[in-house]
Amino acid sequence: MLRVRRVTKSFGGLKAVDDVDLEVERGSLTLLIGPNGSGKTTLINTISGVYKPDSGDVIFDGQDITGWESHRIFSAGLVRTFQTPALFPKMTVLENVLVAARDNEGEKPLNAILTKGWMKEEERTVKRALEILSIVELGDKWNSYAYQLSGGQMKLLEIAKVLMTEPKMIMMDEPIAGVLPKLAHEILELLVDLKMNGGLTFLMVEHRLDIMLGYADHVYVMHNGKMIYSGKPTEALKDPLVIEAYLGG
Repeated sequence: MLRVRRVTKSFGGLKAVDDVDLEVERGSLTLLIGPNGSGKTTLINTISGVYKPDSGDVIFDGQDITGWESHRIFSAGLVRTFQTPALFPKMTVLENVLVAARDNEGEKPLNAILTKGWMKEEERTVKRALEILSIVELGDKWNSYAYQLSGGQMKLLEIAKVLMTEPKMIMMDEPIAGVLPKLAHEILELLVDLKMNGGLTFLMVEHRLDIMLGYADHVYVMHNGKMIYSGKPTEALKDPLVIEAYLGG
């Protein structure tokens, strides 16, 4: 689904991402780990169009998206979440999800006054949003304001917004950061279900290895901008380079 080939991104004299290769299999949950400052978020930002790579290629679903603007990458079906949920705090939970719907006919200037042309579609969109909220177990919160949610519920709302965009693949930056272990497991179980039954693909940056490794199909490890490990999650913590770089020897 995603292939990153020899991607480099520098800021002045610092190579934040240094000649990195990465592949994400269709229908997998791939984990990207590494100590702070290793280049993980910079790599995600470069893939998603926040930054343009200095060199290298990014291929998504068979299409070269290297250097594309973020909105074009989103339109192609590659979407992302952020470590801090990007919500509209004074809008309701349902409204936050509805904002993410693609190609809303009622938002077009000429259609806005011709309600008969888009009201049925609006009803279908609201129904789908409520179904998604039920999937992420926020169905009873649909009329609450986003700022009233707990930290873990905000993470779930971020996932609901992404699902509303009908993505092919989701990149997630620390989706269980700051979340209590019980809810963290529930979030990961939800993602695995979406992978298995919803046909979605995930690339996830996360630090909580004690929780994450049991859910990942493949793991990559970065250190000082370079990829130092690619393989099975169960073997990652046995690798000498990973032990030295990520676990401090």
